Amino acid sequence: ILLQPIASKRSEMWRAAVLLLLTGCVCASVPEEPADRATPSDGYCSWITRAQPHGAGGRREGFSEFRLRVEGDPEHYQPGSTYRVTLYATNPAYFRGFTLIALKEGHNGDQEEDYAGNFQIIDEEDAQFMTNCPPAVTESTPRRRTRIQVFWIAPPSGSGCVLLNLSCKPQYGETTDKPLLDCCACGTAKYRVTFYGNWSEKLHPKDYPRRANHWSALIGASHSKNYILWEYGGYVSEGVKQVAELGSPVKMEEEIRQKGDEVLTVIKMKAQWPAWQPLNVRAAPSAEFSVDRTRHLMSFLTMLGPSPDWNVGLSSEDLCTKECGWVQKVVQDLIPWDAGTDNGVTYESPNKPTTPQEKIRPLTSLDHPQSPFYDPEGGAITPVARVVVERIARKGEQCNIVPDNVDDIVADIAQEEKEEDDTPETCIYSNWSPWSACSSSTCEKGKRMRQRMLKAQLDLSVPCPHTQDFEPCMGPGCSDEDASTCMMSEWITWSPCSMSCGAGVRSRERYVKQFPDDGFACTHSTEETEPCTVNDDCSPSSCLVTEWGEWDACSATCGLGMKRRERMVKMPPSDGSICGAEVVEVERCMMPECHTIPCLLSPWSDWSDCSVTCGKGTRIRQRMLKSPVELGECKEELEQMEKCMLPECPMDCVMSEWSEWSECSKSCGKGHLIRSRMITLEPQFGGDLCPETTQRKTCKIKKCNQGGLNSDERKRRKEDRKKRRNKQGREESADELAGCKMKPWSAWIDCTKLCGGGIQERLMTAKKRYKNAQVTSCKDRKEIRACNVHPC
Repeated sequence: ILLQPIASKRSEMWRAAVLLLLTGCVCASVPEEPADRATPSDGYCSWITRAQPHGAGGRREGFSEFRLRVEGDPEHYQPGSTYRVTLYATNPAYFRGFTLIALKEGHNGDQEEDYAGNFQIIDEEDAQFMTNCPPAVTESTPRRRTRIQVFWIAPPSGSGCVLLNLSCKPQYGETTDKPLLDCCACGTAKYRVTFYGNWSEKLHPKDYPRRANHWSALIGASHSKNYILWEYGGYVSEGVKQVAELGSPVKMEEEIRQKGDEVLTVIKMKAQWPAWQPLNVRAAPSAEFSVDRTRHLMSFLTMLGPSPDWNVGLSSEDLCTKECGWVQKVVQDLIPWDAGTDNGVTYESPNKPTTPQEKIRPLTSLDHPQSPFYDPEGGAITPVARVVVERIARKGEQCNIVPDNVDDIVADIAQEEKEEDDTPETCIYSNWSPWSACSSSTCEKGKRMRQRMLKAQLDLSVPCPHTQDFEPCMGPGCSDEDASTCMMSEWITWSPCSMSCGAGVRSRERYVKQFPDDGFACTHSTEETEPCTVNDDCSPSSCLVTEWGEWDACSATCGLGMKRRERMVKMPPSDGSICGAEVVEVERCMMPECHTIPCLLSPWSDWSDCSVTCGKGTRIRQRMLKSPVELGECKEELEQMEKCMLPECPMDCVMSEWSEWSECSKSCGKGHLIRSRMITLEPQFGGDLCPETTQRKTCKIKKCNQGGLNSDERKRRKEDRKKRRNKQGREESADELAGCKMKPWSAWIDCTKLCGGGIQERLMTAKKRYKNAQVTSCKDRKEIRACNVHPC
């Protein structure tokens, strides 16, 4: 994007350029800062402006640029003012890193004075100043992002034009072009992933499917870099296709488990019907998983339904840091992506397989005007979900050199409970209750217990595991440990309520980060509970239902009919019985009296030909009444008319009426009469040319009577004839004396103009030159007269 400077007296002009030199998977990649970078020859930090792509690859097919936007899209900057600068990815949906600098026009960054204005960090979790180039802004950690914002303070007056120079590192998810780094972390880490669905009618009102909206069962895994569940720019497997089109995770789970040691934990969450409910009504679903040095990536997907093949998810999210530690927390807003297997453009489009199959790509706001996410201005799609991945424990000896934060000091953690829940899917349990008090009140070893309730057994042939769990414990006060020497982690989020209805409890935990130096155990509480209530009606056969929906339209268009409304079961009875609450309600409705009936009409015919062969005309289309006339009058129109336009018609020349004939040019003997007319419209578009504008005809009033004249008149005429003969004789004598004999006058040539006044010419040329003729005295003659003097 390049805006050329324009002269201005009050403010300096600016221009912004986004340098996107794509090569394979790297976009104007700025490599890691080597030790020899800050050499004197490098000139301050000009190595950024000289960063070149590796190899000669061009722009990747199917992917477009990242966008750099200055808030308000100003054409010039005001010195000293603050502007919000936003970098966001339009396709692909993520990027991992970036570098942004502001240079004065014509400078290459060799000196500190080459840089214009100052950046300010908005969120330190997203951006920071570069260590070896303080004026430049870069990412804080190399993780996935869709948007970065920083402030830029404009330089003082006189700084001239400014170039915003951006290089970025996109995330395509293709291991062939962007190999994932090996993980150097030690031990294992345990995470909880929580899925918050934000796809609701309030945030996404266009064509929102009120009745059938839901999230399919979520499926994913923690895995190695040798296995990719799905990726932008790749093709889906059969398992991903079944999730994307049908919402079924069965085939996907089968594919994951077939990968053996490449997978550490299978991640699963139940489907959510409807797609969105307040968190005080339904807790956000979550699942726990583990990662280690070889299986440090996490991927998942879930379908938003109904839809053709639209999903959200994470692909190969790396939870290992470059400092050989484990990421503390990842928060990511999610936009839908297209699996490339169905051509539908709306939520409820009929099935239309994509042939041949296309690659996975993020949806955009410009895909199709009928898309529920369409925006003619091409704005960003409002996220439909947010995922939070939070580390809750680490196990084994840790080896990261630089701690993530103060609360991240490494220590061994007590043995965790089993990583993966082996409960069959056909067994529906309540949440575990809090642990009971220890059975020993002394320092002797005892036991404590927790329990859960079996709510439903969907398959009687599959046994359901135990409903009680025990673990060893000791009574309180069994060590002289000083509690102040213990370092504890922050409390993790509250667990779901232990009861599906009525009063229950929920709990949260924390872990020992650092043990006392004397080796004693910590006595700080690692768990706390509080009461919670899900639903006041807690009878075993009760069920939780939604509010009633809107009434459907009346089944009759006139007279008596029926209408209905529905609600959904949010939570079935805890005893496994059928929900007794009504989910459908029907009542009568009365419409106006049936004076007429709805018309049964045929489809409209094709438009007729235009009523004219040229110029403006009309055309019509018709439809027929199919219902019998006896059933009533149909007031729907059966014929429609619209204007049509064909090429302009030829327009012939239009003349005025002839004028009256003039008087005869002679009072006796033979003369002539003249009449004329004018051109009122010149010919257009190939019309006929204009005819003559003047006509002449002879006239003979009476024969001239010589004898009737008196002597004076005869004498006068005789003298006139004599004078004319003398004059003619002199002219002929002059011609002869000049040595020339002339030809008669030529005809008048065409007028130079058709109207508005032109000129005509005629010539007389020498017919014979005598021997004594002088060249200069024997010349051609020319006459000129005005013509077509009438107005155009």
